[in-house]
Amino acid sequence: MHPAWSVILFTVLAGLGQGLFVMLVRASDSGIAPHLLGMAGLASTVLLCVGLACSFLHLGHPLRAWRAVAMWRTSWLSREVIVLPLTIAVVAAWSLAQLAGWAHAQWLGLLGVALCFVLWVCTGMIYACIRFLREWAHPLTLVNFVLLGWMSGATLFAALGELLPGFSANPLWLSAATALTVAGACARLASLGRNRMLKPVSTPQSALGVRAAKLKQMSQGATGGSFNTREFFHGKSALVVRNVRWIALGLAFALPLALLVAARYQPGAGLVALAALSQVLGLLAERWLFFAQANHPQNIYYQAVA
Repeated sequence: MHPAWSVILFTVLAGLGQGLFVMLVRASDSGIAPHLLGMAGLASTVLLCVGLACSFLHLGHPLRAWRAVAMWRTSWLSREVIVLPLTIAVVAAWSLAQLAGWAHAQWLGLLGVALCFVLWVCTGMIYACIRFLREWAHPLTLVNFVLLGWMSGATLFAALGELLPGFSANPLWLSAATALTVAGACARLASLGRNRMLKPVSTPQSALGVRAAKLKQMSQGATGGSFNTREFFHGKSALVVRNVRWIALGLAFALPLALLVAARYQPGAGLVALAALSQVLGLLAERWLFFAQANHPQNIYYQAVA
């Protein structure tokens, strides 16, 4: 599939905001000043809003975006469109309640956490429910959306504890970021390993309806550019895809994990902040790879060239 940067930015930034908010609610009873929690909550709100704004760039007619909610009974995309504004509203309300010192904001936090997980499920299921894209049609797709978003948010939260005075650099948050990074790496490696084992179900014979024992394709199925050649194939070589895979694994998992472990022995050195930055950059590459690795069956005809 063709990776759209609008969707890549949306999923990475929104997931980062969701993960940060989950960690903020978890830490709300750990002694961190409410006004600091409120400011960090507003940062989470901004990440969600920027992600939402990026998603509009993918629309052919942004003014008609409201119509996306019409198919909520059967479409995971429609459900995501409904849940995302609700999540933003609750996250913002919790953040403002913290800034105002409202003592009964805990229920808002719990509601926001529940909505964050529902939003992860809706986003992941948009891809996991497409059965003919076998690289996506697996529970690991959903697991990865949850873990990678939560992982990046936990690392960002640990970085705040390292950089901001009074934010409580609790070793527990560093351990949570490390554990979630390990879990995210294991889940992503499992999905990559599964994808490598997949064998094509369709063949040029079945795609064209030709019953020849040997069929050699001499050209693309289209003489010029079309929707099929642009949107269902990334247009990059196998070498590029392989290099992006290593970049994603290195920046999203290996380097952050090394920095998080080193931060235990060098507290206050800014290593967790570097881990958070590396993780976000790595997740951009990982999300590009996620889309590029989905091999649409139509590419047998429209992309294969002997």
